Amino acid sequence: MRTSSIEPRIWLIAGPTASGKSALALRLAETVGAEIVNADSMQLYAGLRVITAGPSPEETARAPHHLFGTVDPADGWSVGRWLRAATEVVADIAARGRPAVVVGGTGLYFRALTQGLAEIPEVPPEVRAAAAADFDRMGEEAFRARLSGADPAAAARIAPGDRQRLCRAWEVFAATGAALTDLQRTGEAAISHWSPVALEPPRETLYVRCDARLHAMIHAGALDEVRALMARDLDPALPAMKAVGVRELAAHLRGEASLDDAITAAQQETRRYAKRQMTWMRGQMSGWPRLMETDPELQWRQFLALDPALTV
Repeated sequence: MRTSSIEPRIWLIAGPTASGKSALALRLAETVGAEIVNADSMQLYAGLRVITAGPSPEETARAPHHLFGTVDPADGWSVGRWLRAATEVVADIAARGRPAVVVGGTGLYFRALTQGLAEIPEVPPEVRAAAAADFDRMGEEAFRARLSGADPAAAARIAPGDRQRLCRAWEVFAATGAALTDLQRTGEAAISHWSPVALEPPRETLYVRCDARLHAMIHAGALDEVRALMARDLDPALPAMKAVGVRELAAHLRGEASLDDAITAAQQETRRYAKRQMTWMRGQMSGWPRLMETDPELQWRQFLALDPALTV
């Protein structure tokens, strides 16, 4: 783990959904007096705390939390916008002499924070329109195959059905002649020292936790959150509208699926999402120390064993 003997420490905790990373981050924050910074692209949005498994009021009272539920769902944030906000927050925490724990499941956020994110040149409107027209004409499979020839990393990491990001990757290549992935790697890191760890629980255990979480979300008010989001009639292409579970529960609320079928579909999508997160972590965070435990106490002990400099 990277450490600094002068500046307040920064821990990075990444992991798939339902892996226990938020509980680990909170325990660490309480132990060392740290503040928690969100690195989950969906937990940014206000009004979606339950459906995105954001921290509860009781948890936010136990340690300062930043960038959780602070963005209006009508305002779609990019990686770059999160990076600017997170950099300011982490700098402010350090200026007050306190450590920070950055926690989440969005791998691109961590890569931007530790490797930098270049300013992408402005894409002309006609190029953006051409990319959208190509997607509609070609269909996702053929469009993704074409993108793979220009930016194989983007084609591999972008989730099925994510038209917005697929078009974005292609339009950047069409406008600049460079892969979006390569451009994103040419920036300057926002932080100079950090202590990383990635949670990688056994897949089957994680899937059981994902399924159980969906039922807990329903009981905690997820349907009310989705109902309120639907009432705003927002653009379906906005990031918040793609939060796992929103589409499936919205189908139930429109009378298109039973609640049981909606839950089953949301559970399936959650497992797929967790699988994509773990695949990304194996490819992009291969050098990060791993925590394989899922029991909170065993996970904590394994974390302490990885960090001899941490005294509790």
